[in-house]
Amino acid sequence: MNSGRADARNGDRLYNRVAELRTKRNLSRQELADELNINFQTVGYLERGDYNPSLELAFRISEFFALPIEKVFSREPFDVRGKSGTHR
Repeated sequence: MNSGRADARNGDRLYNRVAELRTKRNLSRQELADELNINFQTVGYLERGDYNPSLELAFRISEFFALPIEKVFSREPFDVRGKSGTHR
């Protein structure tokens, strides 16, 4: 069972824009955590790519930022404009 810990060796890496979106809103990790009802350390783990969120948490984060989930999370790195890499 996956505990949510990312394992890039197995291709489980899930990229996200949480840090970018949080800083654009001038929110601290603690403030975002409070809004999402999670521990502030979880926000840090998400931002560093050390933790893959549950589907429910991914939806809550996307809804908080009022963006479609694919604009916040991707299996490919985001470019500087916030778009995920092209699929071939």
